[in-house]
Amino acid sequence: MSFRLPTIDKDATRDAVDRELEKYRMYLLMDPEENEPKITSQFKLIATAPGNAFHSTTEETAIKKIDQENKRQEFINKIQRAVNRLAFQERSIIIKRYLTDDEVYDYEVYNDLGFSERKYYRIKSRAFYKLALILRIEVYLEESQTEGGEAS
Repeated sequence: MSFRLPTIDKDATRDAVDRELEKYRMYLLMDPEENEPKITSQFKLIATAPGNAFHSTTEETAIKKIDQENKRQEFINKIQRAVNRLAFQERSIIIKRYLTDDEVYDYEVYNDLGFSERKYYRIKSRAFYKLALILRIEVYLEESQTEGGEAS
């Protein structure tokens, strides 16, 4: 009986990291306005029974906004901590390509950093792999896919 480490699905893992980085960018831009409290009063013809639970729409909206903001801030901090754990070149690529406000292309980043195209994509691939492991979002191949032969 031999023990084999599971094989990581490179494409699915890269897609997972790409989704998380895009989510990070959206969270930075996000300021939810759809959860504003209702300003107009609502009248009811039925008398309401007194109870201990009173929640106005303003309170519910405030609670929901605070929860969303906390979740958003936790996610942003998690991504920033993960990126800070990368090596300098990897971190430089991820920050310039994904964590800035402006949409930039890969060729702009590798020209700006002075990397050849091949070196840029090699470092970027390694950074994505490390981020997937740090964030625990790596995707593994199924056993049936690896038994017939090793996946590339």
